[in-house]
Amino acid sequence: MNTIIRPAEKKDCERMMELIHELALYEKAPEEVTVGFDHFVESGFGSAPVWSAYVAEVDGKVAAFALYYIRYSTWKGQRLYLEDLLVTEQLRGKGIGKLLFDKLLHTCKEKNYSGMVWQVLDWNEPAINFYKKYDGVVIDGGWLNCSI
Repeated sequence: MNTIIRPAEKKDCERMMELIHELALYEKAPEEVTVGFDHFVESGFGSAPVWSAYVAEVDGKVAAFALYYIRYSTWKGQRLYLEDLLVTEQLRGKGIGKLLFDKLLHTCKEKNYSGMVWQVLDWNEPAINFYKKYDGVVIDGGWLNCSI
């Protein structure tokens, strides 16, 4: 299996949207994906991009991605926020997620961010166990998610 980790390109957006829908099914919330394709592309590759991503290309096909943006903490400064990390179901457990996560950690160090933050659903044991393999990971159950 030949795996390449690289920055996402505009041409990857169609496949990334397919993977986003796969993630929504896995998280039991397929109806929650309401972003339109054109908006998704513009938000990542338009005149004022708000997200970046790395993709994992396996044997020439995008099989995984890690989408992130930079947030600002008044306590910590600039931090990389990992919005989504998804490896397509048939390739999970083959080290692709680790390659992407390690690339994000490298980006944090390279850009001198104060750290990386993300969320994980409390029932997603495979993801929780994946993250716990990294030294220093703190899973904080003390915060509640809010949205409007």
